[in-house]
Amino acid sequence: MNAITDILPAGAWTGDPADRVTLDYDGRHRRRIVLTGASGAEYLLDLAEATHLRDGDGLQLPGGGILAVVARPEPLLEVRARSAEALIRLAWHIGNRHLAAQVFADRILIRRDHVIAHMLEHQGAIVTEVEAAFDPEGGAYHDHGAEDHAH
Repeated sequence: MNAITDILPAGAWTGDPADRVTLDYDGRHRRRIVLTGASGAEYLLDLAEATHLRDGDGLQLPGGGILAVVARPEPLLEVRARSAEALIRLAWHIGNRHLAAQVFADRILIRRDHVIAHMLEHQGAIVTEVEAAFDPEGGAYHDHGAEDHAH
């Protein structure tokens, strides 16, 4: 099995991929792993350092072609507010807890957590459980799973 060592960022490659691999957020933070494509074929990802793969990234196959990275939908909380100012305040509360968050103009996606949901609702948020692809912002704190601790 030849190793995949090159990532082409989303938008940097075109055409149809040779195969697709669907991974949740934790599964897309990798350095070395055997991946199974939608076709059933196996691929060895062997990067120099752990890297977060984003939805739409392409993994350059050694024999040519691209293995497309697809973000698997997962259980999340969609956080909305009654105004842009209120959403900014909610974003501050989320960031203050060092939670991974995907930020949009009108909403924020975070991982499901009933304690955080209750806290946000107490702050006036409209919180809805959703299933969606999760591609949170990078930043000073990197939440790569429940085992991580704030730095």
